[in-house]
Amino acid sequence: MTQQQPIAVLGGGSFGTAIANLLAENGQQVLQWMRDPEQAAAMRLERENPRYLKGIKIHPGVQPVTDLAATVAQAELIFVALPSSALRSVLQPLAAQLAGKSLVSLTKGIEAQSFKLMSQIIEEVVPDAHIGVLSGPNLAREVAEHALTATVIASSDEALCVRVQDVLHGPRFRVYASQDRFGVELGGALKNVYAIIAGMAVALGMGENTKSMLITRALAEMTRFAVKLGANPMTFLGLAGVGDLIVTCSSAKSRNYQVGFALGQGLTLEDAVTRLGEVAEGVNTLKVLKARAEALQVYMPLVAGLHAILFEGRTLTQVIELLMHAEAKTDVDFISSADF
Repeated sequence: MTQQQPIAVLGGGSFGTAIANLLAENGQQVLQWMRDPEQAAAMRLERENPRYLKGIKIHPGVQPVTDLAATVAQAELIFVALPSSALRSVLQPLAAQLAGKSLVSLTKGIEAQSFKLMSQIIEEVVPDAHIGVLSGPNLAREVAEHALTATVIASSDEALCVRVQDVLHGPRFRVYASQDRFGVELGGALKNVYAIIAGMAVALGMGENTKSMLITRALAEMTRFAVKLGANPMTFLGLAGVGDLIVTCSSAKSRNYQVGFALGQGLTLEDAVTRLGEVAEGVNTLKVLKARAEALQVYMPLVAGLHAILFEGRTLTQVIELLMHAEAKTDVDFISSADF
């Protein structure tokens, strides 16, 4: 694969733009595809993505484009940064063209009807593609502003991991590899739910002890669920698990945290999402996660509690009271002592 061949990034949102810039800064030619011709024209003219990353200059090596078929035809390595609700419909018509290419999902979400993760949808649409997942504590604006950041590329395809490390790795962005694609991706999807709770807690003036308790019990809860589905529990002690959970639950830059904060201020869910102006994947994930946890009989009191707040009229104070009375007595219950 030659240096001159472009890399494609599908999606014109904040994280897609940050990754496109990072690739270009590392000397790659990047085709960033987006659905909206006006957005692409504005980005070409102003060299900025004003809607999603205002103030960040788009690198000259990034070419905003709108012809999806032409973009896919030119690239062998494709980063997929589409909203979870659009991913299948965008990729499906191009399945034949995508065959044999390397597709790396950047989207942290779960498909509502099927409970499929994004890489599983890609695998379904393009069965013979080389598939990977990029996930970790990676707030888009901080990546774009060159804050020291680390991430995880997860794939059973070692050559794909090496390729992604090669094109993304730089002095301010470190890329680790993992073979647990399912665990890494599940961690990225699940933590969004808990960020909503964390944002609410801060808006309601709850203390640091409370926030720490929520984050730690969230880690136990999401790991318990992931292990039930076959993920490696150790994955959740790394960047894609506890690392991503900490940043998403602690930062006002996190979209899901912002939605939770707005809810804590008394806004309705609809108004909170409108104020954000972007997709907050945690709201979508919550609905499917609660149903799946109940079907699998996995104890997830925070998920059930947040669902009760958003859709059943409960308050966060009531949910935390229930947690205090009903939580399991063991601290770490998702790894058997026999495993050590």
